[in-house]
This record gives sequence, C-alpha cells and structure tokens, in this order.
Amino acid sequence: MSNTDKLQGKQMHFEEITPKSMNGMIVLILNILLMLASIAGVIFGIIRVSVQGNGAGTALIVISALYFLLIGPILFSGLKILKPNEALVLTLFGKYHGTLKGEGFFFVNPFVTAFNPTAESAAGSSINLDSMNTAGKNVPTPAKKPSKIISLKTMTLDNEKQKINDELGNPIIIGIVVIWRVVNTAKAAFNVDNYKEYLSIQCDSALRNIVRLYPYDSTNEDQEKSLRGSSQEIAEKLKEEIQKSTDIAGLEIIEARITHLAYAPEIAAAMLQKQQASAIIAARQMIVDSAVGMVEMALDKLSEKEIVELDEERKASMVSNLLVVLCGSRDAQPVINSGSIY
Repeated sequence: MSNTDKLQGKQMHFEEITPKSMNGMIVLILNILLMLASIAGVIFGIIRVSVQGNGAGTALIVISALYFLLIGPILFSGLKILKPNEALVLTLFGKYHGTLKGEGFFFVNPFVTAFNPTAESAAGSSINLDSMNTAGKNVPTPAKKPSKIISLKTMTLDNEKQKINDELGNPIIIGIVVIWRVVNTAKAAFNVDNYKEYLSIQCDSALRNIVRLYPYDSTNEDQEKSLRGSSQEIAEKLKEEIQKSTDIAGLEIIEARITHLAYAPEIAAAMLQKQQASAIIAARQMIVDSAVGMVEMALDKLSEKEIVELDEERKASMVSNLLVVLCGSRDAQPVINSGSIY
C-alpha cells in the first residue's frame, strides 16, 4: 500500500453533517424586541427601586442588563447569511459541528466558528501597498479580510507553464487548465492544509506523470499516440490522475485540458528542421506512390487499346520519362524525338 493510500485511509472519514438551524429573520426580530424589552425592564426596575426600595426591582435591572449587554449580542453572532453555491464549515470548540449550505438567512448555535483553510492562509499574508498619496509616499493599507465562506461554484485553475521531458527525453513547455469544484467541504477543510494549493501541486505532479509517457509528436499516428496528436486521450488520463489524487480533499475534477504545448526554446529550431524534413520525406513518398500508379495505369491503357506496341526496352524508357516528369520538382521540358531509339 502506497503512502497516498495510507493517508487516504486515515483521513477520508470526514463526511458532511447538516447542523441544526432556524430561520434567521425570526430570531433577529425576536432578539431585537427582547433587547428593547430589556431596556424597558432596566428603566422600570430603576423606578421600582427608587419608589419601593425592594429587591424585585434590583433583580429586574440585573436580568434586563444581562440580556442587553451579554445574551442579546451573543445571539446576534449566530446569524449567518449565505448566497447561492456557498457553504460555511462550522466548528464548536474545535470539533466539526456541520456544514451550512443553501441560500438564505439562518440562525445556528452562536458559539460555533466558521473555518476556511484558504482564508487562514490568506490572513497570514503581508499588507498590500496602494498607489502613492498626495505627499508622494507609499501608504500601506490592510489587506482585505478573507472570507470564511467556502465557494461551491465551478472554478478554473490555470497553472503556470512547465518544462517537462517527454517520453523521448525532449524538453517541452506545457500548460494545462483544470475545471474543478468542492463537493465535500469537510474533507476540503480538514483533510488538507489548503485545498487550493493542494490542487495546484497535484496538477503539477499529475502532468509530469502523464507527459513522460508520451512523445511530443509521432510520425506514425496509427501506431503511436502523442501529446500533440492524442489530445483528447491525454486530457482524459490527466483528469483521472488528478481526480485520484484530490479525492482526499473533497474536490471534483470536471475537466482538464492542455492549453499550451511547444518544444523548449533550446531545441525548438532543431525540432522544427526535423519536422520539416519528415514532412518533405512523407510528401515525396506520396508523390512516388502516386507516380508509380499513374505509370502503371498508362502502360495498361496503351496495351489495352493497342495504341502502340512497346517492347521491354521501350517500356523502361517510357517509365523513366514518366517518373522524371511526375516526380520532378520543376516543370518538364519536352524533347521531340522524330527518329527511332535504335
């Protein structure tokens, strides 16, 4: 069993859980009304204490103030808003609590915390530098606060072009684009450190594994597959390779395509000459095959219609002349022979 299989066996137990939730709008209205009622309670309690001086008014003040200053704000933190194709991975005191999905306004346990590994990584990045101010100095501005929401939309990963050796050892420059989306938010959040970076690394690794199995180009397309001539098959194998590596992260690979394919600059000129030579040879072979067929057809027609009787020597001369005319790269210069060849 490989290390990847062992890792998947240990970490693929995370499955999505739907947390308990309520209509956020109802909770919001009730909480606002209760906070207003708590203000009224504090005022009423103060009046009662000042008039009667008993402990009931003091208790009312304490309870109302406690709700207004502590309980009400805590309940507000449980309100969550989600747009279409968005999700919140919630943890409760470090334990996975569930994934909130679906567009709308929700109320969940106010003590839960939203977790997004990509947002955690972005939070540690340095501040951005905006353009110069009127004094001519660079003004540092804080980076935009990363969102805790995990997007479920279909996204595109366009990795940088890489230099990889093909099956024949020729260095080539190749780039791919991968269409993907998150299908299991629990795995994406907890099985890998950063699922976007993880996907990018796995794409690079899969691309190298696939490219080294095929040559850049093949002169015999019927017997040998190549990166340039078998793009559809290469794309399917690339998709399968990436999907196998990213199952642990809860990602679905929708499509993988080669967007750039070329020889490395150091061998591009030499390989171009090789391609030109191969094209010239293939063209000459086609011309010769066609010329031989035309000569054979001419001899058969002459013999069939009995236009002229040709012995073997005259046939050889005629074949030679026809091949020179048909296979030559220049226009033929006719020579009129008024006598006999003997």
